[in-house]
Order: sequence, then C-alpha cells, then structure tokens
Amino acid sequence: MTEKYIELEHPGALLKEDFLDDLGIKPGTLASSIGVDRTAIKNIIDGKRAITADMSLRLGLFFNMSAGFWFNLQKDYELRIAQRENLAKFEKVVQPFKAARL
Repeated sequence: MTEKYIELEHPGALLKEDFLDDLGIKPGTLASSIGVDRTAIKNIIDGKRAITADMSLRLGLFFNMSAGFWFNLQKDYELRIAQRENLAKFEKVVQPFKAARL
C-alpha cells in the first residue's frame, strides 16, 4: 500500500503568496532591496532554493520581523521531508537509549 501525504509547501510559496503578493511587492524589488540577485528570489519562490540563514536575516530586516521565522520555516520544511523519506527506515535501525535503573 502506498502512503499518501499532503503535499508540503516550500517556504518560498509562503514568501510569494503571503508577503509579496499580499503586499504588492515584486520579486525584483525585494531582491534589489535586500541586496541579492533576482534569480535568488525567483529560485526560492519556485522551491528550487532554500532560505538560508543569511537570507533569513535579510528577509527579517526587510519585513521588520524575526529572522528566526524564515529560518525555522525552512528547517521545519526540511525536517518534514526527512521524516517522510527516512523515519520508517531509522526506526528500524536506531536503538533508543535506555538509562540504567538504580
């Protein structure tokens, strides 16, 4: 039986839909405002590039919000992918630590 999952949304989709589109900001405007190439923003929006720590800092400053929001959004996305791809396999081989009883 094949497991079915809800498709995960890349953080770039949230950047585009909930920030750029809602605020009427063009990707090129964002790119020039934060000092990166336009293709960097396009690749994030298209889900082809991760939001790095440096990019998180830039986005946080631009939107006047926590850089941690962007960083954690990306890491949560990556963790969910790793869980889907590897958790079942790891559960078979990882032996949880058991503290000795006194």
